Amino acid sequence: VQLVESGGGLVQPGGSLTLSCAASGFTFSNWNMKWYRQAPGKERELVAIISSSGGHVNYADSVKGRFTISRDNANNTMWLQMNSLKPEDTAVYYCKTPRYPNYWGQGTQVTVSS
Repeated sequence: VQLVESGGGLVQPGGSLTLSCAASGFTFSNWNMKWYRQAPGKERELVAIISSSGGHVNYADSVKGRFTISRDNANNTMWLQMNSLKPEDTAVYYCKTPRYPNYWGQGTQVTVSS
């Protein structure tokens, strides 16, 4: 299995970023997928989840209305569109599959700061 997150960076408050997750080594289309984040000194937090077909999504209250999760099963890719970013969104973001519950990729750093 391999999950490779990308797209992070430094952005000003109110800005936008789109994170990508490239998956390989398992049947991507069979599994729901999740985005997590971990801020310095804090517990890892579930941010968003998308069903295997992409038809059902759910978000943490802290990002609802600002973040959008989506996926492309033909290309084994998932995204997290993040709008109206706040300093408290600063964290390392990870994509995750329940197919391999102990596997974590390297993550991608998102820093929201002026």
